[in-house]
Amino acid sequence: MLLDLAAMVRDVLPIIITILFFQYIVLKRNLANPRKVTFGFLLVIIGLYAFVVGLKIGLFPIGTSMADQLMAMDGYLFVYLFAFAIGFATTMAEPALIAVGKQAEEAAAGKLNGSAIRILVAFGVAIGITIGVHRIIDGGSMHYYVMGGYILVIFLTLIAPKYIIALAYDLGGVTTSEVTVPLVTALGIGLATNIEGRNILIDGFGLIAFASIFPIVTVMIYAIVMHIWNHLQEKRAEA
Repeated sequence: MLLDLAAMVRDVLPIIITILFFQYIVLKRNLANPRKVTFGFLLVIIGLYAFVVGLKIGLFPIGTSMADQLMAMDGYLFVYLFAFAIGFATTMAEPALIAVGKQAEEAAAGKLNGSAIRILVAFGVAIGITIGVHRIIDGGSMHYYVMGGYILVIFLTLIAPKYIIALAYDLGGVTTSEVTVPLVTALGIGLATNIEGRNILIDGFGLIAFASIFPIVTVMIYAIVMHIWNHLQEKRAEA
């Protein structure tokens, strides 16, 4: 327990050193409220420590256990349903996505809805993880799946409204955060462990890549559809 806490302090220390270096050496200014900042850093260390311990005793075991139990059932229907549901649910709970959605809504001045973005990204992650699970079950090559996904992303980038492109790419990275990664990784490893002929390193990982690609796809498709719809509405209004 103490070793884990010490390791967490070690991991956070470079961040603290960087901030203090630029504050005192580069900017040459004192912190506005050193006590509050110090207390904040302590809370960060304690929170990260609690999160890591929670992963070890909670999320990782339950993800692996769920994969084991689902694979024991007849057929793969419930495996696909679980992959879709866990992808959607964990993404909706991502704090980073909530923050980005709010910022995007404020910056877009009525063009975007933060709640709609969250749902679209969650659907994208759910679809991506389901496709990734199918790859593990089917034993297909990771290369073709990922290349196909990025070809679709590049095509959509060429035709999507410019205002959505940068945000869509950012949203693809936001989804792979604290809540989604542990459960999805445990699911992939659990499936690869229980399917005969699968290699844990080759087949057990890669779900996070799919979780990053398909939110970009869903957000850009939404923007394209809405752009076409608004264009048609304007034409009807002119007529």
